[in-house]
Amino acid sequence: MENPKNRKWKVLTSEYLARKPWFTVRHESLELPDGRRIPDYYVFEYPDWINVTAVTRDGRFVLIDQYRHGLGETSYEIPAGVTEPSDASPLEAAQRELMEETGYGGGQWRLLTTLSANPATQNNLTYCYLATGVEPLGEQHLDPTEDLRVHLLTREEVLELLRTDRIRQALMAAPLWRYFGEGNE
Repeated sequence: MENPKNRKWKVLTSEYLARKPWFTVRHESLELPDGRRIPDYYVFEYPDWINVTAVTRDGRFVLIDQYRHGLGETSYEIPAGVTEPSDASPLEAAQRELMEETGYGGGQWRLLTTLSANPATQNNLTYCYLATGVEPLGEQHLDPTEDLRVHLLTREEVLELLRTDRIRQALMAAPLWRYFGEGNE
C-alpha cells in the first residue's frame, strides 16, 4: 500500500518561544492547502529518541524502573534515551544507552520499528531497536539526574506488565507489543 499524498501546510510566520535543552517550542501561523489558516500552532522540538528491547542469551528481558515526575510514579521501562550529536547513528545511540543504563551490551541488533510520539506537535522520531543475546559487559554509567534500577524479567513477567498497564510509556509499550506480536521467542 502506498503512503497518502503529502499535503504540506505553508508556514506564514515562525518564532521560538523557548529554547531550552528539554523544552524548545515554536509558534507558527499556517495556511492549509485549501487556503484556510491556523493562526496559532505550536511545535515542540526534540532530538530523536531511541529505546531498546534487550533480551539476554537465556531469554530474560532487561528492563529498568525509574521515577517519572510528570506522572509522579515509578514504573517499568525499557532502556531509552536521546541521540547525542556525537552518536554516528541511532543504532550507536541505542547501544550507548543500553550500556550506560544497564551495563549490558553485545548481541545481535536490528531496528524493530520507528515511531513518533505525537506527529501533530513534535518534530522527532523514536527508533526502537531489538537486541538479542545481550550480556553484562560492565557497570552502569548513569547521568547525574538518573536514578534507576535494572531488572531481568521473563517473557511472562513482561507480558503481565503490559497486560496490566504497568509499562506506562507508550513509546516503550508499542515496541514490546510488536515484539510479541511478531511471535519472537
